[in-house]
This record gives sequence, structure tokens and C-alpha cells, in this order.
Amino acid sequence: MPTFDDRASHGGAPDRAYSRVGDDLTAVAERVRGSVEGVIEGKPEVVRLSLTVLLAEGHLLIEDVPGVGKTMLAKALARSIDCSVRRIQFTPDLLPSDITGVSIWDQQRRDFEFKPGAIFAQVVIGDEINRASPKTQSALLESMEERQVTIDGKTYELPSPFMVVATQNPVEMEGTYPLPEAQRDRFMARVSVGYPSAEAELQMLDVHGGVSPLEDLQPVAHAHEIVKLIEAVRGVHVAEPVRRYAVDLVGATRTHPDLRLGASPRATLHLLRAAKAAAALSGREYALPDDVQALAVAVLAHRLLPTAQAQLNRRTAEQVVQEILQSTPVPAAAPQQSGFGPGQGVPGYGQHPPRRL
Repeated sequence: MPTFDDRASHGGAPDRAYSRVGDDLTAVAERVRGSVEGVIEGKPEVVRLSLTVLLAEGHLLIEDVPGVGKTMLAKALARSIDCSVRRIQFTPDLLPSDITGVSIWDQQRRDFEFKPGAIFAQVVIGDEINRASPKTQSALLESMEERQVTIDGKTYELPSPFMVVATQNPVEMEGTYPLPEAQRDRFMARVSVGYPSAEAELQMLDVHGGVSPLEDLQPVAHAHEIVKLIEAVRGVHVAEPVRRYAVDLVGATRTHPDLRLGASPRATLHLLRAAKAAAALSGREYALPDDVQALAVAVLAHRLLPTAQAQLNRRTAEQVVQEILQSTPVPAAAPQQSGFGPGQGVPGYGQHPPRRL
């Protein structure tokens, strides 16, 4: 059986150029993480997942009760990067053209001129996305998947990097429109901020009691740096056993008796991309099954629809994914000499040493 780091078998030294990129990735990621954690107290795992989605070229859905910092998390992530940012407050009267843009007749030129909408930004914050009508929500479908907008037969490319960070309240149903499955499937991951611990909440009172830390938040990374990091994440290696493990996990959701809708092939791709970003943030040039496991709930659960019986039994999609993780065999790699010497491999994953990014 091949080891998960089967590219390291050449026996030579790590690629110095790639190592430098990895060092830059770690440094930039740490700066962004520290900047966001200065605003969001006591939620390091939420901040890490947000950064993972950014580097994996995905979109993030922040779903939680009011007042826990959903919009603040989105703003902190956006302001930590020196790039264009637009905020859209989704309301019932919001029109699709408010998001994508509209062609207006120019009297002087005697021709139509395209006026870009709010979607033409590198980080787009959609606040309370489920308050807009399904017609308006659908205006995001093309941009989130293909990173372009088509207006009056003309296609306009969106800037890079491009990320949509949307928030919604799951408990406030009056005047809201649930996100359709096609919309939810385009979000790479869903995260819940949750209530802070008593210590974190006490610290929040000290930090946020006067001036909001968002007002003093300065960019700690440039957009072109993020683009380079995204390119580095694309080069993270995923061996065949890990890819098959991701396929097995997603496939199990399609046959589970408690689910009437399983995860799509897009979910498999998102899970793989997120695992590569998580591996890079951990300083590895290859992904492990642990990366897939750690992200499975965040990437898969919001795409699943439980059956009526499962809902009556109060079974959640998150519980089903956890059950699938417990029942799906984890791939194991056989030990193999790599030329680096014995005893220097990744524990449990063969004898290839981890090459630092």
C-alpha cells in the first residue's frame, strides 16, 4: 500500500522554493489568525476554519443565534486582508441586480454601460442571507461557483481572491427564506461561533467595553499574498488512499437510512480542498486522513437533509456525520523506507518524514 507522502520517496532534500512558500504561508496565516483572534475572543478553532476556507478557495456560512459575533467574525477576517470588501445587508426588498449589477443607458455614449454590483469585491459579506427572497439568493449561484457574473449576455470575471462570507440566524424564522439546497451546497463549510466561555466573555467586556477593536484593526496581509498562498495550497499532495477515504465518507451519506439527501460530488471536492488547506496550515505538504476527519462535519453536515423519522427522533445531520466517521474504515499506510533513514516517518502513516512547508 502506498504511503500518504509518496512524493517524498525520491530520497532528496525538500524543494527549497516550495519550502520558502510554505514559510511565507505559515507566517501570513499566523498574522491573519492573530488579527482575527484579537477581535473574536476564545474561538481559535472557528478562526482556523475560516482561514482554511479562505485558502481553499471556498465560501463560508456562519450560522448561529443572534449576538455571538457572526458579522464581527466576517468583518475581522475581511479587514485583516488588504483587499476590496463589500457588505450586503440582505432584506426582503433586495433585488438580484443590487448584487450582480445592472446595465444603464448612457445618453452621451448612446450605449449601455455596466454598473457593477456589490458582488464585485474580493471579500463579500452577506449579512442575514436568509432574509432575502430565493430569487435574490439565486443571484449568488453563478458567482460562487464559477467566479463570474453574466449580465445581458456578457460575462464579467470576479477578482481574485474571491470569498463570500454569509451569516444567518437558525432560530429566527419570521420573515426569512430558508436557503435552497443548491445555495447551501455552494458553501464549502458551515461554522457555528457558539457562546464564549466565562473567561472569554469577561475578557470581551474589557476589550469591547469601550471602543470596538474592529475600528483599530489594520490589514496584516495583502491580497497578492493570499493569492500566492492559495496557489501553494493547490500543490499540497493528497495520496490515493486519502482521496478514496473522502469518497467513502461522502458516499456513505447517500445510503444512510436517516438521510433523504446525501452529499454531492461537489462536497467531495470541497472536502478534499479543505483538507489540503488544513494540511498546509499545519506545515505539511501532504494531507492525512486526520485532516479529512477534522473537517468532515463542517463541510458535509449543512448539505444533508434528514428524513422525517430522523427529525422526529431529534437526529441531526451532525450526529449522522459523526456516526459515519466512526463506521468508515480509516486508511493505513504500510511502512516503507524512503532514503531518509528509519524512525523518521509520520507515526502510523509509514516511514516518510513530514516535509515542512
